This record gives sequence, C-alpha cells and structure tokens, in this order.
Amino acid sequence: MTKRIGPSLKDFTRRDFLASSILTAVLFAAALLLFPPSHETESTGPQVTVQVPR
Repeated sequence: MTKRIGPSLKDFTRRDFLASSILTAVLFAAALLLFPPSHETESTGPQVTVQVPR
C-alpha cells in the first residue's frame, strides 16, 4: 500500500482555494510593483554617464 504525501485534491477546501488565490494575486502585484512592464513607467531622473579612463 502506498501512502500519499501532502494534501490531495479531495482535501482542497473552499478556504484553501481562496487563500491560494489571494496569495497568487499578492505575488503578481508585488512583481508588477518591483518590475514595471515597460521602461517608460520608470522615473525620469537625470541620466548618469561614467567616463572610463584609458
């Protein structure tokens, strides 16, 4: 007889579904805040250039 490790789909309740959905939404929101989808949404501060000595 084999023993299952971890919860099965039968043990997945409505509360588990809501919790995992909320955590997934928070993860995507944090990723969008940390990594903007385009470079135009970044700040328009001064450009910094570095001169390399020869």
